Amino acid sequence: MSGTQTTGPIGGRWFQLLIGIICMSMIANLQYGWTLFVNPIDAKFGWGRAAIQVAFTIFVLTETWLVPIEGYLVDKFGPRPVVFGGGILCGLGWMMNAHAETLTMLYVAAAVSGVGAGAVYGTCVGNALKWFPDRRGLAAGMTAAGFGAGSALTVIPIANMIANQGYQDAFWYFGIGQGAIVVVLSLLLSKPIKSAITSAKAAVVQTRKDFRPMEMVKQPVFWIMYIMFVMVAAGGLMATAQLGPIAKDFQIAGVTVSLMGLALPALTFALTVDRVLNGLTRPFFGWVSDKIGREQTMTLCFTFECLGILGLYYLGRDPVMFVLLTGLVFFAWGEIYSLFPSTNADTFGSTYAAGNAGLLYTAKGTASLLVPLSSVLVTATGGWEAVFWVASFLNGTAAILAWFVLRPMRRKLIERSANM
Repeated sequence: MSGTQTTGPIGGRWFQLLIGIICMSMIANLQYGWTLFVNPIDAKFGWGRAAIQVAFTIFVLTETWLVPIEGYLVDKFGPRPVVFGGGILCGLGWMMNAHAETLTMLYVAAAVSGVGAGAVYGTCVGNALKWFPDRRGLAAGMTAAGFGAGSALTVIPIANMIANQGYQDAFWYFGIGQGAIVVVLSLLLSKPIKSAITSAKAAVVQTRKDFRPMEMVKQPVFWIMYIMFVMVAAGGLMATAQLGPIAKDFQIAGVTVSLMGLALPALTFALTVDRVLNGLTRPFFGWVSDKIGREQTMTLCFTFECLGILGLYYLGRDPVMFVLLTGLVFFAWGEIYSLFPSTNADTFGSTYAAGNAGLLYTAKGTASLLVPLSSVLVTATGGWEAVFWVASFLNGTAAILAWFVLRPMRRKLIERSANM
């Protein structure tokens, strides 16, 4: 790679990036595989979708709202111990799910899984931002791609195991396997050292001051980013958590779809395509944002998401369109997990990047509070129309904010940072 030096710990910064990607892929099913378990759990215990989805909300809240603490630990002690502990908790959480016979147990397991996933996620993204100051969009995108596409390889085996052996076995065996891989790989992680980091200049404008987390939260531009993150994440989380129930209510979940030489049930096909596209979009648009700018890329993606969500509602009752449009929705949504961390680090510096990105990542937890609301809206209105319109509106508003509010505010702060 031009402009890079790869001396340093085991294989240099690109190997560190690869370890982070694999670790992220191992925790992806904790979020993206959840939708496969909702209906089987409801069929076994009859708790109702809304009550079961509370577990997903708890998972996302603990995954996100504790990341600032985990980010602080990474900035202070390095990535290895944080990811090691996170891997243990991720495995333990799914093993608990396998034996959960009460909602309380399901909720506790979700919290355990969330703490573990947050430790792994926040550490790997923060480490990538520090190792790649010259290619933050690409590095954060490649790392987040592991989380976005990681479940693509396992969604079919999990779905098959649920169908053939029951959801408890799927929780148990995949929990052990995924957790063990993260624990082993954590031993190879290392904090960045200056001799292994490139001195090449980034194409995008970056701050000259390293803001501590408490300094960052005093800047209005941080809260604009936070609100935008909540808006876009909320729409995407509604889709990722509710895709199974949506397909069932559209009466196309089990309908066979033949595309690209594959023939799979519509829901399984959609989940597989979505995971791949949700992963590819992160490095792709991260790379694009390195070239054309962060806000320009945000405006483009959020507009696509706004239109794609409406298209899914009005055209998604056709099985083929359901697969294609969910793919578009995920492709336009997944990039937030590369764009926002890289924008945050550009604006507030590298030294405290893990802790700062962790604070911004809590926006995903805030957005998750809207997921149970979507079930309430469906119950109250008798359909999904209100949910889709709300999600589309949020993305459209975020697109406007990116161009007309965030862009000028961030430019002014970076210009002032030289004298701060």
